[in-house]
Amino acid sequence: MEKSKKAVSVLSGGLDSTVATALFAKDYNVHAITFDYGQRSANMEIKASKAICEKLGMEHTVIELPWLAQLGGSALTSSEEEVPQLGMDELDDKEICDETARKVWVPGRNVVFSSIALSFAEAEGAEKIIVGWDFEEAATFPDNSREFLDAFNNLLKIGSLDDIQIEAPLIQMDKKEIVKVGDDIRAPLDISYSCYMGDEYHCGVCESCMRRKRAFELTGVEDKTEYKE
Repeated sequence: MEKSKKAVSVLSGGLDSTVATALFAKDYNVHAITFDYGQRSANMEIKASKAICEKLGMEHTVIELPWLAQLGGSALTSSEEEVPQLGMDELDDKEICDETARKVWVPGRNVVFSSIALSFAEAEGAEKIIVGWDFEEAATFPDNSREFLDAFNNLLKIGSLDDIQIEAPLIQMDKKEIVKVGDDIRAPLDISYSCYMGDEYHCGVCESCMRRKRAFELTGVEDKTEYKE
């Protein structure tokens, strides 16, 4: 049966955006967009996102934003900066995580991504923009928070001629809960990609890998991710 409702998904190929997108894929005709902004993991994110879209039967578009890599000197986009590594026991240390967040922060990233997603949604007559923002990330990244979501949706009421809303179905969840939901709905967790480093296999030691590892361990869901460490 053809789906009449349309949505645009901001899909990085990571755990969060994969689960968020899968939650809507059953009822919406989803067009997923993946951004190449010069991040180390761009090729693997694009590869994972393409595979996820094929699995879920969605259209996929890659958008290049090379200028974004030139701003801010993030460890995600600069080869001169070292990607932070965290131990499992440091993942809930707010002071340490605030410092690592500053090192991987890309200036205005979610503002830029959400604005471009709005352009796609308006052009295609979509009523939803799907994002993977979640509670655990919001502890150190303010552009993943409920406050940011509400503020952007208020902006859309003023700045768009159409009735479009950003949906962040994981906004109150931590990674453990996200893995549980993903497993329950049979989201393609096994082909998602979370590593900051961008190699074929997850490094297993960057903060993103560590949070992914912990989430699977806490839920007891089988982790099919291949880690170097």
